[in-house]
Amino acid sequence: MDQIRQYPSTKYMKSPINVTVSGGAGQIAYSLVCELGKGWVFGNDQPVNIVLLEVPQAEKFAVGVQMELVDCAFPLLNEIRIASDAEVGFKDCDAAILLGAFPRGPGMERADLLAKNAAIFEAQGKAIQKVARDNCRILVVGNPANTNARILYEHAPRFRESIAAMSRLDHNRMVGQVALKMKCLPSAVKNVFLFGNHSPTMVPVFCNVEVNGEKVLEKLSHEWVKEIIPVIQQRGTKVIEARGKSSAMSAAHGALTCMHDWFLGTKEGEYTSVSIIAQPGNFYDIPEGIFCSVPCVSKNGKWVPVKADICPSLKPLIEKTIEELLSERKMALGK
Repeated sequence: MDQIRQYPSTKYMKSPINVTVSGGAGQIAYSLVCELGKGWVFGNDQPVNIVLLEVPQAEKFAVGVQMELVDCAFPLLNEIRIASDAEVGFKDCDAAILLGAFPRGPGMERADLLAKNAAIFEAQGKAIQKVARDNCRILVVGNPANTNARILYEHAPRFRESIAAMSRLDHNRMVGQVALKMKCLPSAVKNVFLFGNHSPTMVPVFCNVEVNGEKVLEKLSHEWVKEIIPVIQQRGTKVIEARGKSSAMSAAHGALTCMHDWFLGTKEGEYTSVSIIAQPGNFYDIPEGIFCSVPCVSKNGKWVPVKADICPSLKPLIEKTIEELLSERKMALGK
């Protein structure tokens, strides 16, 4: 598709950043690209070029999204393009947000779902490997996100330090629940984190939670924590039951807050939750070679895991989520 507009910036001295959004006509993308256009994600002086990457049969819907973005007249939105070919869509990409994935249908086995997504993320990984810029950072959102990221990792070796899967949505859900309980602003809450898979086996860790700089685990009570863990684990299901559709606005915000911190850095004294590849000798004895959510800080454009306390009572849950990640990897990659 032809671009809608492109012009040399006179007000902003920075060159535009190229952002590719797969699943660009989907429900999450509809919320996400609007926020991208507003300019806060990569900095208030950073112009943005957006590529909406879609399958050919959804391209006409992407045109509607493109039209609305133009109609918003965002001051930092320099260019909007549509692509259905992955190599075209990821050409010179600086940031990729991969929303598109094969949805699980009625009666579909998890192994079949993983096989379908393996083909998608293999193709995207090869395209990114071939045409993206060397500094490209890739966030996988489409589910099963952790294992889809692992498939991408296999086929984009140039970017193995620059691939992550989103667990920020679950992290933000934790922050929101603490804020409700403590009757405070979410901005006052820090140092919760999500461990493991983005699935019902996820492990919300509240052991180190602070509100306004004060440790508040005892004020929350261990009973509350025990009750709220399944609330976080099942939140996505409850949203579907209430809304009739999966989380979109909150998922988009989770992806964008993750990218914001990745590019601009986390706040001093705070960490967030990101699913990154487990390296040998990691802090949490995670088997190497799986994407597992851990607490991280962003430094110089890299996610750096940090060591944080985990309550001993969570050990059975941690073992379960690790087992699931290993099982998914084996089904997807045969190893």
